[in-house]
Amino acid sequence: MEALIAIILGTLTACGVYLILRARTFPVVLGLTFLSYAVNLFLLIMGRLTVGKPPIILEGITDYADPLPQALVLTAIVIGFAMTAFVIVLALKAYVRLGNDHVDGTHKL
Repeated sequence: MEALIAIILGTLTACGVYLILRARTFPVVLGLTFLSYAVNLFLLIMGRLTVGKPPIILEGITDYADPLPQALVLTAIVIGFAMTAFVIVLALKAYVRLGNDHVDGTHKL
């Protein structure tokens, strides 16, 4: 299972880095999204899933689930969605203003 998770995380990270290095804006946005997915998955996996345990400490129970990784990932998903929407609007505005979708804005279509 650890090897499968490592392969998935590596693939998401490699695809994200590859797409970030592209010259067009949409692949860059997609690459940032893949990297955020990789980080979210990494945080969730590092939190270790525990089944059948309460998420809070109760009297007499010494083993409990840690709710912090789930809270961090949920927050990261919301912030990542907002930032992706903002970057897409920014890229569309740059396309309209510059007339192309190249990252540095110097190449013509």
